[in-house]
Amino acid sequence: MSPQSLQMCLALALGFAVAGLCSSAYQLATSRLPSFGLLTAGPSPRAFAAVPLLMLAAPFLIMRNTLMGHRHESRRFQFVFLATMIAGFWSLMSGLVLVRAVGLLLA
Repeated sequence: MSPQSLQMCLALALGFAVAGLCSSAYQLATSRLPSFGLLTAGPSPRAFAAVPLLMLAAPFLIMRNTLMGHRHESRRFQFVFLATMIAGFWSLMSGLVLVRAVGLLLA
């Protein structure tokens, strides 16, 4: 496995791990599940504060909503596959940003 492939795999795993951590921390602090509905409050400080949380927790939220929808609504395989690809790409990109940020802090 090339070093670039290993870095991408680690960034993907880091992205999903941070997404789960952010979602669990929000749930621990508020006793509610995080959702994209946090943005529907209109232009308020609460909605602006939710943007960074949702940017990091989005892969976890996408997968949670997709798997729950597949289980309860019998969504088609193609929809579940597409949502998984979107969540994976989002996780990879957020993981790469986090790796880059940590690298800049340690340099």
